[in-house]
This record gives sequence, structure tokens and C-alpha cells, in this order.
Amino acid sequence: MSNYRNLNLLFTFLLLMVALSTVAAPPKREFYEIKIYHLKNADQEARVEAFLKDAYVPAAHRAGIKNVGVFKPVKTDTMAGKLIYVLTPLKSLDQLLTLPKTLDKDAAYTSAGKDYIDANYKNAPYARFESIILQAFTDAPVLTKPALTGPKSERVYELRSYEGHTEKIYQNKVKMFNAGGEVPLFKRLGFNAVFYGEVIAGSHMPNLMYMTTFDNKASRDAHWKSFSEDAEWNKLKVNPEYQNNVSKNTSFYLYPTEYSDI
Repeated sequence: MSNYRNLNLLFTFLLLMVALSTVAAPPKREFYEIKIYHLKNADQEARVEAFLKDAYVPAAHRAGIKNVGVFKPVKTDTMAGKLIYVLTPLKSLDQLLTLPKTLDKDAAYTSAGKDYIDANYKNAPYARFESIILQAFTDAPVLTKPALTGPKSERVYELRSYEGHTEKIYQNKVKMFNAGGEVPLFKRLGFNAVFYGEVIAGSHMPNLMYMTTFDNKASRDAHWKSFSEDAEWNKLKVNPEYQNNVSKNTSFYLYPTEYSDI
């Protein structure tokens, strides 16, 4: 009887340890690819959009990637009609390498994307594309779909890039977001951030990027006004530990296409 009781206690203890380890384990940090298509004309824009809508996004879903974002510059931007942004969340860098092979084996993808995939060299569907690879912040390890209700065509998604003077100084800005508290500050003020990421490969380094989202431009402006007036931010921005840690701050104003998951 004593042995039976001891086995029960041991079993209960093991179950408790498993439960605690499951609860305590933080989510693994995702990776993101931001692919930016550069377009020459409206025909290329239409062809890339057809490929993304009918081939790439559905195939990514079949490959287990639920949330693919497709964005275009807002209508008032001088780059409107010239760029398309594609945000693909990835579980690992290995998935980044294997995804093209997975897509190539998808018959529905190759069929729906034939115009893009098999385009003649004299009639390419785009001028060029660039690719940025990021790893999610420790304090924002996974992508979050924005809780917005307004029409997609009116939304403003602000993609921000903060470049640093050196690698060490750039890491100080990353620390400011994580340990310093910028990530929870944005959350408290309702910025509907999609992701925060450290750029690990790209044309402008060292830098970090993040995306905040708003129902419209008026909402965007009101949120940033509240941010600039927030007591916590005004205390954080003068903290001696976090001074002079950004050499260039660039914002890109986008809106999601109707077929974007995000």
C-alpha cells in the first residue's frame, strides 16, 4: 500500500513538473521575411498581385503559414503603384530555405502562378525585388494580427526602420524596446503592433523594424500624439542609458490588400 501511494505521489509530481514546464516555456522567436517588389508599370503590378492572391498566399496557407501580409504604399505616397510588400512569418530559418522547394511541389501553386513563374525574360512580372530577414524581439516573439475593424483600403500600417550607428549602439535601441519597456508602452497605448524584429540580413544594417497599425490616418496621428505626451515615454526618452542610439529613422506608410491576412 505504501509503495502504491509513493507511486501515485511520484506520478502526480511528474505531471506537475510537465505542466509547469509547459506554462513556463516562452514562445520561440519567429523569423520574418519582408519581400519588396519593385514595379515598372501597372501591368507588372497587376501580374504580381495576381500571383500573390491566387498562388503564393493560398500555397503558403497549405504549407502551414497562416498569416501572410501583403501591403502597398498609401495612395498619396510617390511610390504608390511602384512597390508591393509581402510579410511572411516563419518558424525557423530552415523554413525560409525549404519554403521555395515546398511551393515548387505544390501543383495548384505552379498552375495558378504560371504567368509569374514561367514568365519570359522579355516580359518579366517585376523589375526587381529585395528581401529583408528579421528575427522577432524577445519581448514580442510572435506576430500579432491587428484588432482593426475599418475598411482595409483606409487603414494605415506604419512600417518603421531604426538604423544604428554601430552594432553595439543598435543593440542598445533593441534593449530600449525590450528591457526599457517600449514594447509594452506601444501595447498600452493601443498601437496594434504586428511585429517587432531585429534585421539579420538586409541592405540597411544594423537596424530594427516594426509595424504598427491604425484604422485610418486620423487614428494614426492621434495615437502618435498620445505617445509623445505619455509620461512614461517622456521619462524613458531622457534616460541616459538610451541616448543617441538611432542614426536614421524611416517610416513607410502602407495599407493591406483585400487578400492580405494581416
